[in-house]
Parts: sequence; structure tokens; C-alpha cells
Amino acid sequence: MKNRNIYIAAASVILCSTVVQAQDQKKQDLGTEVVNVVRNYDATVSDASKVKDLPEAKQEGDMQKKNVIYTINSYPVESTFVPEKGEVAEVEKTSPLKAYNNYALGSFGNYSNLTGEVFLSYKLDKTSYIAGFAKHVSSQGGIKDLLLDDAFSKTSVSAFYGGQLKGFAWNTELGGSYQMSNWYGLPTEEVAFNRGDVTGIKERQRYKDIFVNANLEFDNSPFKNVEVKYDRFWDDFSSVENRFSIKPNIQTRIGYLSHAQLGVVLDYVSTEFKDRFNTGETNKNTHFNIGFEPNVIFKDENYFLQVGLGIYYNDGKVNNSSDNKFYVYPQIKGSYNLVKDLLITYAGIEGGLQQNSFKELVGVNPFVAPDLLITPTDKKYDIYVGLRGKLDHNISYNVKGSYKNESDKLLFVHTPYSTNTAKVAYGLGNSFMTEAQKVKTFSLFGELKYEFSQETSIGAYGQWNNYDTNGIKPWNLPKMKFGANVDVAFDPQWYANVDLYYVGKRYDAFSISDIDANIVGDMEAIQMQQVRELEGYVDLNLSVGYRITKNWTAFVKANNILNDKYDKWDNFQVQGFQVMGGAIYKFDF
Repeated sequence: MKNRNIYIAAASVILCSTVVQAQDQKKQDLGTEVVNVVRNYDATVSDASKVKDLPEAKQEGDMQKKNVIYTINSYPVESTFVPEKGEVAEVEKTSPLKAYNNYALGSFGNYSNLTGEVFLSYKLDKTSYIAGFAKHVSSQGGIKDLLLDDAFSKTSVSAFYGGQLKGFAWNTELGGSYQMSNWYGLPTEEVAFNRGDVTGIKERQRYKDIFVNANLEFDNSPFKNVEVKYDRFWDDFSSVENRFSIKPNIQTRIGYLSHAQLGVVLDYVSTEFKDRFNTGETNKNTHFNIGFEPNVIFKDENYFLQVGLGIYYNDGKVNNSSDNKFYVYPQIKGSYNLVKDLLITYAGIEGGLQQNSFKELVGVNPFVAPDLLITPTDKKYDIYVGLRGKLDHNISYNVKGSYKNESDKLLFVHTPYSTNTAKVAYGLGNSFMTEAQKVKTFSLFGELKYEFSQETSIGAYGQWNNYDTNGIKPWNLPKMKFGANVDVAFDPQWYANVDLYYVGKRYDAFSISDIDANIVGDMEAIQMQQVRELEGYVDLNLSVGYRITKNWTAFVKANNILNDKYDKWDNFQVQGFQVMGGAIYKFDF
């Protein structure tokens, strides 16, 4: 019995020793482990895009500038968002800077150029927001040797309401604008004007606009989204335009890598010009486009292919004369990733019926006469092929060749000069009308961007165009355009931007409708429409900014540094060298 107890005790000691030894071994072999704590994404307002510091304070009417257009952008994520601020305060990208949801900007310069902007946003709750945007740009003018006033201004205001619920998102916008310009571009090379000839001329034009936009998006439903717009646009000469459009989109999956969709377009525009050149006549254009765009999309991580067509019907009336027609267009496009993210080839053949409007034409050329031909543009086809990708991780490129065939493309050309309408503000050969042409365009386009760092980059682009217009000049279409842009951050406080662009030669025409003793030159040739060639021009702009604090930034901007007093439109000379200084204040509520 005693020996049995001894054996049990010995066995217990051996077993305990083995366990202790095993534990020591485990301690020696224990490695470093990472514990990932995962929680649901909780979006915050700071996730929105940053307000950039320096505005593109480029003035209307003085040179070719990028149009600042504020739009709402919806993001398909399960979180509340604030709409992007767009390009209203464009500066370099600097990620360490704090993002603010509101800002106010002001600047002033020579020619009494004034710019002011305000953006405000407020998160109502976890699912919705409201926002507001206002912008004012104006100049008192002052171009030398002009007989008429060259001042201009534009004020625009918008209010937004939007949000996102489970499976449903909405964005709405209510806004308006007020724009003033002057028909100051008299044809002084063809007509010997003096102060007495323009006495009593009221060359000022004012455009007013109110609009409502709404966009609804649906998840997990064949009915993907619908876009609704209404716009009322009018001027000081009793011109009135109403436009209403609705564009629903239906989509359904037909396979693992494919789906079918149907886009519907209902676009109505009615434009009425009253008392044409003080004749008491009325010019009314009404066009109702109905379109169906069925297509099938195939895609995976290496390729994308969309095959479809566009079927349109236009119910058009010009001064009660009907012009109704069906149109069928190809809508095929695709891309293939030859070398992932480095070499992507793309091609397509697309067409469509493009609705035109008085408001859109004024947006391109504010010096049009309040008596225009407005008709949809029949874009029969646009064939293109290109390559895009990266040469290195920080060098991106895009090259493209295209051939486009369009009918009823609206081009701007001078209105004739007439002594019978000499007391009409826009009847002195100092305004533009629209001319519908058949235009075939062959284009080559290329762009390259090199990002040295997140804060510093340089980019360049160029485009060459060749127009076939059946012997008629392609009025005011440039043969060549190119530009370059440099963004640089010297340190966390100082940054700068340089912008250079060139627009090649264009053609316009001048003619008279009756004999006038003040006409200079060959009367017969001018009556037959004299072709004028506008020289190309170069524009160089520079902006420099300094961040005083996290909230305050001061900037100086110089436009048209080369002081090239070119004509953007024939006889409409732009302002020369301009300097503006200002500040922007960013904040949160």
C-alpha cells in the first residue's frame, strides 16, 4: 500500500512537470496577433468634398473662361451627404486641410470687376440636408474707344433640399438668375459711326430666369431614376421661353454580367420672339422631342460594351408651320482594358436629337439678337476611337480621333446692318443670329497630366478640327484649341495656379440690307455678305493664394496678363490686363 502511494505521487509530479514545460514552450512560441475591430460605417459631414480656397474668379465677357455651373451630385452610399461645391472656389488639392461645409468669398479689381459667392449647407437630420448658393459677377466696363457701354453682370441664386432613405434618394433645386449685357460691338471698320449716330440707342439687354430641378433615385427596383426640369427664361424685348423635360430610366438584370435598360426622353421647349426689329412681327418656335433609348450593357473588370439605339420623334412648329419627323440613331460604345489601368482602348458610334433653347444659346453668346432660329440639331452619328491610361503611376493621358456628322447645327453669325432698323439696339450689325448648317467634323484630341505630388501637377491638352460645310464657312468654329495648366503648393500656406490657352482663327460675316452713305469700302461686296477672319488669341492667367488661418485665405488673380485685346466675338473686344484681389472665409455651423 505504501509503495502504491509512492507510485501515485511520482506519477503526479511527472505529469505536472510535463504540463508546466508545455506551457513554457507555448509562451516561447506565442507570436504577435492583430485584432481588427469592425464597426458599422458612420458617415459624417466631414466626409464631404473640401471647399477649395481660391476661386476661378474669371469674368464673363472678357475672355474665354470655364463656365461655373453648380449642380447637385448624388452618391449611392448609405449615408447622408452634402452636395459638392463644384468649381466655385478652385485651388490646389491639399488633403491635410480641414474640410468646411460653408464659405463666403469676395474680390475686386480694375474695370470695377466684382465677384461675390456664398455657399451654406445644413444637415437637418441623419437623412436630409438643405443648402443654398449665391454668386454675383459684374464689371463697370471701360474698354477704350467704344461708342457704347460695355458693362456686364450676372447674379444667380439656388436653394437645395435632398437626402437619402433606405432604397430611395432625392435632390431638388429651386433657383433663378439675372444677367445684364450690352450690344457694344459696332462694325466700325465697315460703317463710319460717330457719337450722333448712336445717340438714343439703348444697347442694354437683360435676361431673367427661374427654374426647378428634381432628381429621384431608387435602389433594388427596375425603375432606377427620373429627372424632371422646368425652366422659364425671358428678356427685356418680350422674348419668352418655357422648357419642360422628364427623363425616366428603367433597368433590369438579364445575366450575371449584363443588364438591359430603357431611357425615355420627353423634352418640350417653346420660344417666342415678339416685335422683331420693331416690325410688330412675332417669331415662335415650338419643339417637342419624344425619345426612347433601349440598350443592353455587358461588363466585367476588363471590358464594357453597350449596344443600343435611339428612336426619336420631333413634333416641331415654326410660326405655325409644322415640321414633324422620325429619327433613328446608333448608340454603341465600349472599352477594353488592354493593360490594367495603363492602357485602355475605347470606341463608339453614337447619335441623338439635341434640343436647343434660347437660354442655352445666350449662355454661349450673350450678344445674340432677340430673334433667333431655334431648331433641334440632328446628330446623325459621332464615330470615335481612342486610348487612355497611365504612362506611370503619376502620368495620365488620353488621345482620341472622331468623325461627326450633324444637320441643323446652330452657328452664330452677325446680323445685317440696316438703316431701317438703325434705332433698334441690336440692329446696327452689333448682334448675332443663328444659322442652321450641315457640318461634318473630323477632330483629333489629346491631353496629358503629370502629378508631381498631391499638391503639384501640370497638364496640357490640344484639339484640331477640320470642318466640311459644303462650301459655306463654319461660322465662329475654331480650327484649333490648346491649353496648359499648372498647380503648385510651395508650402502649407502658399500656392499658385497658372492657366494658358489658345483659340485659333475663326470666320464671321458682315452684310448690309440697304444703302447707307456711311458705309466704308465696297458696297456691292458687303451687300453680298463679306467674310471676315478673326485672328487666334492667347490668354494667360495667374493666381496666387496665402492661407492666413485655417478659416481665412487671401488671393490675388491676374487675367489676360499678355494684355491681348482680342475679339472673342467679332467686334466684341475683351478687357485687357486685369488684377483682382480678395479673400475667402470657410466655416461650419
